[in-house]
Amino acid sequence: MTHPVVHAEIRSADPDATRQFFADLFGWKVASEGAFPGYTFIDTGAEGGTYVAISPRQSTEDEVLFFVAVEDVAATLAKAEGLGGSIVQPVQHVTGTSFGVFADDQGHRIGVAANG
Repeated sequence: MTHPVVHAEIRSADPDATRQFFADLFGWKVASEGAFPGYTFIDTGAEGGTYVAISPRQSTEDEVLFFVAVEDVAATLAKAEGLGGSIVQPVQHVTGTSFGVFADDQGHRIGVAANG
């Protein structure tokens, strides 16, 4: 399996203000609502590009993350941990997707996601 970047998120303390900022700056529009309140998918105007979302924070800080496609989120998080990283957000499940976030051994946060 290849491991492309398939998704990017801006997690914000004020997602409405964040959406407005990027709408004013780049012309981004809300494409659809996500699986939980305040989570929206964004239309960046790029056909077939990486999915982008703006959402409420899911940790104590605002962050920008990209998500890499994997076959097994739990196994990938465990492997990252075995390589000296740490699990930031354990496996979460929403309709059709599972995802999680780890930090590498230098503290860089990366998401992983799988269909199903």
